[in-house]
Amino acid sequence: MGISVVLLAYKEEENLRVLLPQIIDNVKKTGEEYEILVIDTAEPLDNTKGVCEEYGARYINQEEPAFAGAFKTGIKYAEKDKFLILDSDGSHNPKYIPSIYEKFTKEKCDVVIGSRYVEGGKTNDAKSSIVMSHILNGMFRFFLGIKAKDISTDYRMYETVQLKQVTLTCHNYDVLQEVLLMLRLNKSDKKLKIGEVPIEFDKRIYGESKRQLIPFIMSYIKTLCKLTITRIKGKR
Repeated sequence: MGISVVLLAYKEEENLRVLLPQIIDNVKKTGEEYEILVIDTAEPLDNTKGVCEEYGARYINQEEPAFAGAFKTGIKYAEKDKFLILDSDGSHNPKYIPSIYEKFTKEKCDVVIGSRYVEGGKTNDAKSSIVMSHILNGMFRFFLGIKAKDISTDYRMYETVQLKQVTLTCHNYDVLQEVLLMLRLNKSDKKLKIGEVPIEFDKRIYGESKRQLIPFIMSYIKTLCKLTITRIKGKR
């Protein structure tokens, strides 16, 4: 029992100094045992390891490339029965951890998403990013049959055992849609129960975004086609 808090880091030393104390304070409010896993780049690019040692977080270098590789590394090493992931750049405020946990446990959800697009949610992202996000969310919801408002954010709590049972093939941020589809297809006896908790999405605290717009869009278009075929083959 407990919560594995997973942070994927790419030169986020400064942000982690701010976030880790907040995460610790808020995860303690759940009353659960916990561990914090920081998945850093394969080769260290800053002093993220030192910050982890300072706050008692477990430092792990990612074992596969790109965002999805870091995500899969986190899944591999998570030891608690609940898996909570949030951005390490400060855009996901740890203050929402207790409400995400409460919805996950009380409503017995398979996944709970910290959502920008349900009532009470808000995003402070650039207008172009918001428009693109709404378009992508709508397309993926329609073609994959996933009933959630915000399926392109990674502020989520999962059941760890379910994550360890799925095979993920995407390489970038599109793994966030793939994992929901694969979890859904794996539940042959019942529907995947997804809950959403409203959050305010903030701009990163320090540093610049590593996301490149054109490759990001192209990756999503290819993934949409691939996952739609996967859904059809799965017949659900």
